Amino acid sequence: MTGIGRAAAVALVGVSGRRIEVEAHLTSQLPAFSIIGLPDTSLGEARERVRAAAANAGCPLPARRITVNLTPAAIPKRGSGFDLAIAMAVLAGADVAPRVSERIVYIGELGLDGRVRPVAGVIPMLLAARDAGAERVVVPIGNLAEARVVGGVTVHGVDSLRAAAIDAGALLPGIDVEPVLPVAAPPDRRPVAELADVVGNPVGVRAVIAAAAGGHHALLLGPPGAGKTMLAERLPGLLPDLDEAAALEVAAVRSVAGHGAASWTTRPPWEAPHHSASAVALVGGGSGVIRPGAVSRATRGVLFLDEAPEFPRSVLDALRQPLESGRITVHRAAGAAEFPARCQVLLAANPCPCGNAGDRFQPCECTPAAVRRYLGRMSGPLLDRMDIRVRVPRVTTGLIRSGDGSTPTTAQARAIVESARGRMSERLRGTGWSRNAEVAGTWLRGDGRSEPGATSPLDKALDRGTLTMRGWDRAMRLAWTLADLHGAGRPATRHVLEALALRGAL
Repeated sequence: MTGIGRAAAVALVGVSGRRIEVEAHLTSQLPAFSIIGLPDTSLGEARERVRAAAANAGCPLPARRITVNLTPAAIPKRGSGFDLAIAMAVLAGADVAPRVSERIVYIGELGLDGRVRPVAGVIPMLLAARDAGAERVVVPIGNLAEARVVGGVTVHGVDSLRAAAIDAGALLPGIDVEPVLPVAAPPDRRPVAELADVVGNPVGVRAVIAAAAGGHHALLLGPPGAGKTMLAERLPGLLPDLDEAAALEVAAVRSVAGHGAASWTTRPPWEAPHHSASAVALVGGGSGVIRPGAVSRATRGVLFLDEAPEFPRSVLDALRQPLESGRITVHRAAGAAEFPARCQVLLAANPCPCGNAGDRFQPCECTPAAVRRYLGRMSGPLLDRMDIRVRVPRVTTGLIRSGDGSTPTTAQARAIVESARGRMSERLRGTGWSRNAEVAGTWLRGDGRSEPGATSPLDKALDRGTLTMRGWDRAMRLAWTLADLHGAGRPATRHVLEALALRGAL
């Protein structure tokens, strides 16, 4: 006597999913259980999890030879999220669960007692299932709140294999199954720092507002205690809420990173790794399952690297490619995974190891060679990708007392940023770009030309070799942002000069 059951699952690589058909073949040979189709070690161990879970759920597997095939066989399958699909395919092949089909996607890890445990990456799995035309997706109840952010597909949560089997038409004796209740996602309680608390740093405030408006990368250079970190922490509060598409992209990355029900947020994310972080922690990787790094978890938000020269140079240089493309591809022997990396990078650095270089009152104790080595950890190509590079001066009592209260509040600055972004969106409609930091150089020299003669300072700097072609483009993007902040139709000479001034720290 033979039987074949079919269900569906999703294989996840990075934030991209692929629908996998799970076939279970049961024959009347000596009892055995094998899984084929390029499973990894944790997936191969599903044999024992499924067998024990089925027994404890009141639907033990038949004493027959069971072969489970995961197709397409050429795609690597990793993790324990296939457990529920394997169990349901076997129960379908044994004629226990008649309503299981390849049109239903099952996601979840099984405990030995039959419980269905939550897994990471449910949101991109659901997106893949929806795009593949799945009629229904069954997920662990612990992932239900996270799963409901994806529209266009019917989602059902189960807390046990028994509940999934009964839902699929199994007639099992025993206790009734409690109804599935939705799990509320915790609210985003990240506090918003107040920009008006910054005193004595008008240039730094101007730089942060410009960075928020245009989506520009920035470097804040100054002595310890000047307020670099204080300014950086106020940048996320100036950014507008994410639209639905951006929020879904952020949620997919956070879901893969294991944020669970907290994956969905409409606020731009904030990542601030310690300077001891490795390149893998920054850009992603890992053995077995490839996980997103800080640059991907910060997509659509801010990646802040405090004490940037304390990071190894190789770690900082790993950011060069994602800063240009907005994507990061992590290659490993087992394959490659691509993650979004469209974030704003904000660097903060002291001018020298002791932090006093250029200070009029505190003498610098560092040799010129030590200063060069220290700042040299931030390579020229990386610094060239920073649209804004400003010096943040040490705050003195004179600056504090002379403050006229002109620093805007976070709410006021955010309104200014949203107004500028509105002008950008209207101007860039139909181009595929939404912020000035994203536009191509061809647009800047074509439809995005400035007022006649306005680029003369940039042209002279380019001819002298003090500005690269990349630097020319980035300065013009910043000039467009400054023009939007002023409500101007096109960048004028004063906007170009201010953009050059905001790039003049190094």
